Amino acid sequence: MSDYDSLRVGHYVVRSHKVYAEIEQLMLADKVVCQADRFIRNYYHDKGRFVWIGRFGVDQRADSLLDHIGKVEAMGFSPKRFRVEEIAADLQRIRTLQFDGHDNQASKVLGRLEYNLTRAYLRYVVGQRFGFVNPRTVYNRLDPHDGDTIRVSYRTLYDVKTESPDNHFYQMAFQKVRSDSVGAFMDEVEPSNPLYHRLKHMLHGDSARLYGRQLIMVNMERCRWRLSDEPYLHKRYVMVNIPSFHLVAKDEEETLTMRMVCGSLKTKTPLLVSALKRVDVNPQWIVPKSIVKSSIVHHAGSAPWFASHRYFIRERRTGKVVHVERVSRDMLLSGEYMVVQEGGAGNSLGRIIFRFDNNLSIYLHDTPNRTVFGRDERDISHGCVRLEKPFQLARFLLKEQSPEMFEKINYSINADVSVLGKDRQLLTEQQQEVLDTLNKKMLVGQVRIKPQVPVFVLYYTLYPHDGGGWDTFRDVYGFDAPIWQRISSFM
Repeated sequence: MSDYDSLRVGHYVVRSHKVYAEIEQLMLADKVVCQADRFIRNYYHDKGRFVWIGRFGVDQRADSLLDHIGKVEAMGFSPKRFRVEEIAADLQRIRTLQFDGHDNQASKVLGRLEYNLTRAYLRYVVGQRFGFVNPRTVYNRLDPHDGDTIRVSYRTLYDVKTESPDNHFYQMAFQKVRSDSVGAFMDEVEPSNPLYHRLKHMLHGDSARLYGRQLIMVNMERCRWRLSDEPYLHKRYVMVNIPSFHLVAKDEEETLTMRMVCGSLKTKTPLLVSALKRVDVNPQWIVPKSIVKSSIVHHAGSAPWFASHRYFIRERRTGKVVHVERVSRDMLLSGEYMVVQEGGAGNSLGRIIFRFDNNLSIYLHDTPNRTVFGRDERDISHGCVRLEKPFQLARFLLKEQSPEMFEKINYSINADVSVLGKDRQLLTEQQQEVLDTLNKKMLVGQVRIKPQVPVFVLYYTLYPHDGGGWDTFRDVYGFDAPIWQRISSFM
């Protein structure tokens, strides 16, 4: 074999350690801007097996990738962020053996090609399958709690089960390359939300000029997130779009729309996905600790003040009612006691509340203050969603119930229930008369929603309406900006 030494050309020789060295240099020069970039760094730092290059160079799998990433402009992204031209140029060098200088030695070209192909591929498949932005990271790092200076905690503003890439997904993605399924897999990971494709179509032409690319692309990114459930998967659902200040309930061709009030800028309504399971009539309100601290502790021990607001106090551990006079300011602040408002007229939750499972004690409810629905900007609550037409929503959700049940609900929400559960001897003559005239057989406390109805508390600043057009909404919580900042890295 030594007879062939004279034919050896130095810059044609490929050494794996030089390939890895080139990859390391490229990783040092690049910033990490997404989840895929972090995985790539760890993979090649650990000398992971080459994905694209082999003893025979690079084959048509790279061409399949190049064909897909060459279309990222249609998504609003720059081909430069996926190194489209570099990949195409290096593929040409490999196939025509154009290794004629320091930067074009075979090991360097193959290292550059291996890294750029993996980087572009994983950025694309992870971004299209899960989103280029992690919503949990973005939303749940916006609002710090009041606390000490040592450790900062944040309010949970995003509590939706959302798929995210794990090691299994990355290994599967590499296996798709090795099994020559690159093109099919890249088609497979495209967002399934129909809204995404409508928005993508708007990126080009008059719509982009009308609404602006930033608004379109931020809402496209929201459509990439794989939520545990989506409105488009159901014929019947309830959706609260926070920026719109409206609730929409749909059941095939039937649509119920109403104004709603959401959390203020300081007490934002979190994003949630769940299912409405119960309607409670004349609910009691357990006053949040923050309100107890800010508005109630100053009146500790004042029975007349508590009575005027129809508040009473329970011990959390036993559930027993404690006389107001016996509860001090420090006892209220200890968290061992809860302030409760009686159900009925004037209750802060109104007459009807709609329950659904979530980790943040959020619900949809009526309100005694009807004037708030006349405002254009309705971000004034402590986090829950107040409804303009709660009885109509109850009818929508309970349509399978008998007419008699609606008569009971209607009777209950108009009845004076403040006298129930109290010692008759402690009631005034007028209250005793009310108690005697109440038709207790007509009173209803709660009604199950069967089947349960999906409920979505989401955030879109650009959303289609039934007429086929689009509505734009003010970014009331400032959620668009951090998403735009992150996806701008791909432009």
